[in-house]
Amino acid sequence: MKRRRFLKNTAIGFVGLPLLSSTYRYIAPSDKIRVAHIGMGNMGRAHLNWFSDFNDVETVALCDVDEVRLREKLKLLQEKHPLTKTDTYTDFRHVLDRKDIDVITCATPDHWHALIAIMAFQSGKDVYGEKPLSYSVQEGQVMKRIWEENEAVFQLGTQIHATENYHRVAEIIQSGSLGKIHTVRLWKTGGSPGLGFPASEIPPDSLDWNMWLGPAPYEEYTPVRCHGTFRYFFDYSGGVFGDFWCHIADIVYMSLNPQGLYSIDTRGERPWDGIADTPRWIEADFKFRDLDLYWTTTPPPVPGAEKMHIGAHFEGTDGSLTCDYNTRTIRIGNEMLDDVAEIPQTLPRSPGHQRNFLDAVKSRKQPESNLTYAREMALPMYLALISFRLKRKLKWNSLTEQFEGDPAANYLLSRAYRAPWSLP
Repeated sequence: MKRRRFLKNTAIGFVGLPLLSSTYRYIAPSDKIRVAHIGMGNMGRAHLNWFSDFNDVETVALCDVDEVRLREKLKLLQEKHPLTKTDTYTDFRHVLDRKDIDVITCATPDHWHALIAIMAFQSGKDVYGEKPLSYSVQEGQVMKRIWEENEAVFQLGTQIHATENYHRVAEIIQSGSLGKIHTVRLWKTGGSPGLGFPASEIPPDSLDWNMWLGPAPYEEYTPVRCHGTFRYFFDYSGGVFGDFWCHIADIVYMSLNPQGLYSIDTRGERPWDGIADTPRWIEADFKFRDLDLYWTTTPPPVPGAEKMHIGAHFEGTDGSLTCDYNTRTIRIGNEMLDDVAEIPQTLPRSPGHQRNFLDAVKSRKQPESNLTYAREMALPMYLALISFRLKRKLKWNSLTEQFEGDPAANYLLSRAYRAPWSLP
């Protein structure tokens, strides 16, 4: 039993009364949070570096299905912390079996995100999970249920959420200085390359290809389906669109929290020069109750957008605001500003995305990019990809989380897992 749950349960048992559980769910500030990292690619390296720099974190395990990557990251950790006694695994289930681990981070390919998080919640662990949240809408629904049942802490890896720029943009928009926001335009340049037509190969001995595939459909191994370029295949991800949606849609949900999505109309094109099948380019029109939102691969025709590879443009009745991760430009009448000094600071600032998560692990209060917020923010992306694949406009019921009168679209809200894997 996890340490904090043992304290909670034994405290209730000893006195016979249901004391405030939060009192007994803290990891004491003096305690080390014991962390394991699952997925040791580029983002796995980032997780390892971020979390190992905190004095109250002990890195106790690394896991990857590729033994080469696993050895490389262990060496990196040993160079930073020569006395480390970190264990290594090629099967994440051995990590989840350990009762002495408090937290896992997940930086696997996208099609593993949900199942690893769900199994971690069930094993009594908190999760810092990379985006996108899940592979499908159904997975996100199950994640939320299991997360709630196990009173777990979850943070989605939208690190830009913690920045000063995003907080200030949200304050400016929420102040009403731009009037009523009626339209938002989002964009991210770039799309899926075709990757050619490579022949299948025998996987290297250092890679467990069957485990890498996990719940995804079986395919013969070829390097372009694996490290670095896996996200250009619908079997595992949603392309550049699926990869970057949450980073820039995040500022829309921070600022406006749009509700009542009811229409999704997507256009786009798949690569013609290879086996990749996620969008080469994509445009999506979303209709919410009080907001029109548009996504494009090409920057929209608004001032300054052409210089930004990713961005958001808010159009209000009294002005507009264009931003990316680090900059913002406000236009009110004939004025062009980067701030409005008289708008006060109304949002608490983040101590840092990873620190916010670790503080939540100790306090048992949910962090900024918690699962409820992350699932709602990510949902339109999944629906747009379904519209892209079916090549038609779709009507969505936000209350039932089903498409209206469209069995084919509803079928794509989930995916059957390859045996022996299954969703609870």
